[in-house]
Amino acid sequence: MPPTGAGSGIDGIAPPLVPCVGAVVHDAAGRLLVIQRGHDPHRGTWSLPGGRVEPGESVEEAVVREVREETGLDVVPLRPVGRVTIPGDGVVFDVVDVACALTGPAGGVVPGDDAAGAQFADAATLDRLPCTPGLVETLRGWGVLPR
Repeated sequence: MPPTGAGSGIDGIAPPLVPCVGAVVHDAAGRLLVIQRGHDPHRGTWSLPGGRVEPGESVEEAVVREVREETGLDVVPLRPVGRVTIPGDGVVFDVVDVACALTGPAGGVVPGDDAAGAQFADAATLDRLPCTPGLVETLRGWGVLPR
């Protein structure tokens, strides 16, 4: 998830931006909620739960929906922590990452929707997981890595 420029397409026109969200969710132990991506880009790697903002949906509504769909957990959005752009196939994903608080217990994380796996990871676990490019460095820069 390293920040990148939108660049320009083959014909000199910038590819369309696709608004997306990511959720930065820590449990009471300071572990970070991560999902294993079930689809491209970066299928099989671990990242923050998130996805596209649907038409007519706010960033806050999208992050709540995506966390529920991908992990079965309910959250309350708190504040944006950062923004990255990720080049895709003919588009650029414009991702706003939002700090969120769990509204219930952290147990019962169940991968769903397009997530192949989901878990809370402490710092040592996150270091062992194959993560999306730049994820750990970006989260470190924002000061939101797990304990």
